[in-house]
Amino acid sequence: MPKPMPKDNEMGELVPFPGAAPESVTPAPAAEVEPAGTVLDGELLTDEENAELNRRTIRHIPAQVVRVVRQHEPTVKTTRIVLAVGLTVAQGFQSWATRAWDAGTFGVYRRQIRAAEAAGDREALAEWIDRRNLAAERRHKRLLDAPKLAAGIARVLLGSLVVITLLMLVTAVVVELTDLGSFGAFFDGVLDVLRFAITTVTVVWTPFLAATPLLIGFAAWREGRKTGTVPDWALSPTKREEASVIVTPGGIAQALAHLGIPALNRALKDEWTVEFATPPVRVNNRGYTAVFSLPLGITPAMIADKRAVLARNLHRDTIEVWPTGAERAGYVDLWVADAGSGSKPAPAYPLLTAGTVDVFASVPFGVSQRGDLIAPPLVEANLVFGGLPGQGKSNAVRVVMLGAALDPLAELWVFVFAGNGDFDAYAPRLARYERGTRPEVAEAALDALHELYAEVGRREEKLAELGVKKVTRALAEKHTDLRPIVAGFSECHELFGNADFGKEAGEVAVNIVKRGRKTGVILAFDTQSSRAAAIPPALVENVAMNFCFYVKTWRNNDGFLGDGSFQAGIRATELRFNVDRGTSVATGTTDETFELLRWFYIEADDSGFDAAADVIARAMKTVHPSVATGGQPRQIAPTARNLLEDLDAVLGTDPVPVADVPALLARLAPDWAPYRTLNGKALVAQLAALGVKVPSTGNRWPVRPEDVRAALARAATADLDE
Repeated sequence: MPKPMPKDNEMGELVPFPGAAPESVTPAPAAEVEPAGTVLDGELLTDEENAELNRRTIRHIPAQVVRVVRQHEPTVKTTRIVLAVGLTVAQGFQSWATRAWDAGTFGVYRRQIRAAEAAGDREALAEWIDRRNLAAERRHKRLLDAPKLAAGIARVLLGSLVVITLLMLVTAVVVELTDLGSFGAFFDGVLDVLRFAITTVTVVWTPFLAATPLLIGFAAWREGRKTGTVPDWALSPTKREEASVIVTPGGIAQALAHLGIPALNRALKDEWTVEFATPPVRVNNRGYTAVFSLPLGITPAMIADKRAVLARNLHRDTIEVWPTGAERAGYVDLWVADAGSGSKPAPAYPLLTAGTVDVFASVPFGVSQRGDLIAPPLVEANLVFGGLPGQGKSNAVRVVMLGAALDPLAELWVFVFAGNGDFDAYAPRLARYERGTRPEVAEAALDALHELYAEVGRREEKLAELGVKKVTRALAEKHTDLRPIVAGFSECHELFGNADFGKEAGEVAVNIVKRGRKTGVILAFDTQSSRAAAIPPALVENVAMNFCFYVKTWRNNDGFLGDGSFQAGIRATELRFNVDRGTSVATGTTDETFELLRWFYIEADDSGFDAAADVIARAMKTVHPSVATGGQPRQIAPTARNLLEDLDAVLGTDPVPVADVPALLARLAPDWAPYRTLNGKALVAQLAALGVKVPSTGNRWPVRPEDVRAALARAATADLDE
């Protein structure tokens, strides 16, 4: 039957339009009923239309629920934690599965073989095939040996059981015979002990077994944290910030994907994935080190060129990220320091108030980017410091010389080709100290280099006589003439650029560096430019330790650190002028390719204060009495020699041709310059002046020992008469 029409004083059911918020409509009181004839704006729905409207309203409920949940912070936080933990655990299991698959199928070798094939590198291809075959042979051998190993373990267990049983029987018999107890009581006690042990194991094992899934899950979570990444939407804002600080494989991969290198972008589109030879490892709570692969067509230099972008992608300052070429071809060695660590100063100089030094073992310089103490030995090394003025070169040389001053056996020479007083506080401890821009300072430095070169020759001769290859601390303690000599030449461009002495000084310095490594003679140079007019390139190439503070050009960078350094990512040009004052890129100080060395600072100011003064005063109390100090040089080479006495020493009983005698004299006194240039004709003239005639018998011109000794006797008699 059709519904009856409402009466004039009744209202029909009002239903909102789709999408409108439902409202509760109640009948109006009778007094407020609209008068008859008023038209109400409404619509009567059929049952089918009402059901459709309800379905539409229900479809909007999930969206409303989501909006409510999003506004409920505890629910959001809990959901994020659950999702993050779940994803991390899943990634941990995935990592284990990948590693297990690689181990079972030689996956690492297969990938390297494919890469070598793609690159056309036959040598690498052959090497990786050999490695895979060797690994397969080792695995096959292990499988063949497995039954033998199992049988051996079974024999050991069976033998142990037999021995234990026999011991128990013997013990039981002894107990029975000595009236300590009965045979049966002993075994009852043994059974009680076994029951107690089994009960204890059961009690302990049951909760451990129950907790095993949790332990496995925790291990998978830790593995996932190391190898996987959690999407940003599953992280809280705080965790997102932490994720930008903690370096992970996923973080590095994401940073590489946004470097803007076309060849790298193409490789990523071709589904290339980065492989880590060394996953990010935290070092000394200072940062992370990692070694990862590069696709074909990408070099470490290309990554180094994008260092600023890479640092930005890793949420670091440029100074805190250093990509360099790794030992393995096609890989990058990456160092990522903790955020903000690039602005931290170096620790205080560790020897400021106490301590001594052994230049044969270690001299403290500063700390590396990893926070490690850099303290290499000075002996068998020479040093070159370069960089723009005011960036810390002089302080670095001061640190090196101050460390050497604390070795009681070291003799120190310093030449400063400027008017500053950087080493005035060191003067009491120095055997030689010259400073200034006068030509006399350059001339004194040249003379010192000649003396050091002669000393190198003399020491080589002595080491040969002693039958040893190099100066050691034990030898230096025993032989006073083998004490180490450390000579510093500050602002050396003034010396090598000198029109009168520069070329000769450069040649002698290079010869000392080439020959003096094992003789305990150490040279140190600092300058502002690596151009040949400032320092000989051969000198920079032959020193063991190179230090480059901030420079503007790659030419100066390679000039101080070695050819190809800039290309390999070892770049002092990336240091910040004045901001990174006191920090240098260093090579040769450790086994690493390079170090970002933050030098210790020896405080000094314009008022005359110098923190080195107290250290030098302490060094003066421990210096060995045989070591020259106070600017009083030890006589390295004699100021004069007696030719007749030297001839008496080198000549035997038979005459020697005059042409062979200069070589004998030079071998006797290699540090005496006149003997190095002496020839037979000049020797004949000198002997004639001393009353020794060399007869011209054929072409031999023999020097007769009896004539030399007769001349010595006449000279001695003349001295007595006087």
